Amino acid sequence: MDVEEFFIAAAIAIGLVSVCKSLLNFVRWVWVMFVRPPKNLKEYGSWAVVTGSTDGIGKALAFEMASVGLNLVLVGRNPSKLEATSNGIRQKYGYKVEIKNIVMDLAKLSGEEIARAIEEGIKGLDVGVLVNNAGVAYPYAKFFHEVDLEVVESITKVNIEAATWVSRAVLPGMLKKKKGAIANIGSGSSVIVPSYPLYTVYAASKAYLAMFSRCTSVEYKQQGIDIQCQIPIFVATKMTKLKASSFLIASPESYSKASMRCIGYEHICTPYWGHSLQWLIAHALPDVLLNASIFQYFLGMRKRGQLKESRNKKMQQENALGHCG
Repeated sequence: MDVEEFFIAAAIAIGLVSVCKSLLNFVRWVWVMFVRPPKNLKEYGSWAVVTGSTDGIGKALAFEMASVGLNLVLVGRNPSKLEATSNGIRQKYGYKVEIKNIVMDLAKLSGEEIARAIEEGIKGLDVGVLVNNAGVAYPYAKFFHEVDLEVVESITKVNIEAATWVSRAVLPGMLKKKKGAIANIGSGSSVIVPSYPLYTVYAASKAYLAMFSRCTSVEYKQQGIDIQCQIPIFVATKMTKLKASSFLIASPESYSKASMRCIGYEHICTPYWGHSLQWLIAHALPDVLLNASIFQYFLGMRKRGQLKESRNKKMQQENALGHCG
């Protein structure tokens, strides 16, 4: 074989390896997204704790977990919404599912207060699954210096501190029986794109959750505890202000079904198939292009948010004057 034939053969071999690798990745993706059976979550324990369970993903996940027979500890700040969620689950699945509500505002309590409240609330319960779903975001896109101090504090306390302390409260029971699963609901803003300008504090808080999940997954895997960070992108919830769902924008119900299929598996995962496609597209684009596109898009959102805020303030002033008159 001369040199030219050698290089042709090498190029063909490299091409075949590349094609085979791509094919294997595609087969694995299909397996994970659509074929792989979900774990039996009741094997971890008979109770699941869900924070932020009165709206969006958390509420949908509570219904999904009830559908497989898990008893629920629902954590939220609004007692009437918690009661409405509990009643909705009981109406759909009957009293075969036990439900316990813990009312607390995660943004108002210290870490130790959160841990003590959770420890007291789950005392005597066989907690096998924890979903840290509670989260806070900006009202609309803003430069870092424009974000209200109260919003910054709420984001750091709920997205970072609360998830940390709730996990800390639940882990000892899981360690004692050497099994459990924790799913921290992260965000594509912290993992999929190179930056998330005008939502800086929110994205940074979700980056913490991703690293927290990676590290604790390694620490506790040998103890039978499966810890992961789930990475949703766009979900039609009150927090995202997205109303219509599509194959790229998941409804809370479709996301929760995908989420249930992934609990207990990879330490970082994108459960919804439409979101995983967006991840692939984002990784194929240059960072410079993504940064510029996201920044321009959020600048438009910032302008619309400012106009809406200005109109609301004007209406409030007019209403106040009318009331005084």
